[in-house]
Amino acid sequence: MFTDWLRKVSRGIVQPLATFLARLGISANVVTILGCLMNIGVAVILASGRLRLGGVLLIAAAGIDGLDGSLARLNGTPTRFGALLDSVLDRVSESALFLGLAWWYMGQPGIVEELLAYIAVVGSLLVSYVRARAEGIGVPCTVGLFTRVERSILLIAALILGFTVPALWILAVGTWLTTIHRIIAVYQCTGDAPLAD
Repeated sequence: MFTDWLRKVSRGIVQPLATFLARLGISANVVTILGCLMNIGVAVILASGRLRLGGVLLIAAAGIDGLDGSLARLNGTPTRFGALLDSVLDRVSESALFLGLAWWYMGQPGIVEELLAYIAVVGSLLVSYVRARAEGIGVPCTVGLFTRVERSILLIAALILGFTVPALWILAVGTWLTTIHRIIAVYQCTGDAPLAD
């Protein structure tokens, strides 16, 4: 999967940064919160219409997002709460970005773009929710093309290169197809098996 490939490629950058932060005594949860705040800041920039600047800054915000897991492992303190916090704030970050885009497009002629942003954010949340719910019933579920990494890369490229509207179409359709793909994959694993007591 592309996510695994990206982790391998970026390891040479992420690991030294995580090591540096660990030496400073910064916890993974602090980095998680900082990443979320950076994404919210980018969302405000998107809402003001500075889409290219938002795309550039989103690279840094996405990089911060990728640090917390490595930092937790280096500190030897990955926790269940840390995993929960990371997942929740990832959803907050992504929702904020799409809200920023929708806000900007609400001031422009037409309503298609804000509808696409809404459909895309709901689809993005469902992709993550299906995985979480599947894992809650004991079924690993990472299938599908539009995981968070792919969504982030597409959005960054679209903002910087100026094809935001086509990217919103791709995200609106792709996230829902990924959601359906994951539901089908879980059904194939479980069928009509009853829930354990």
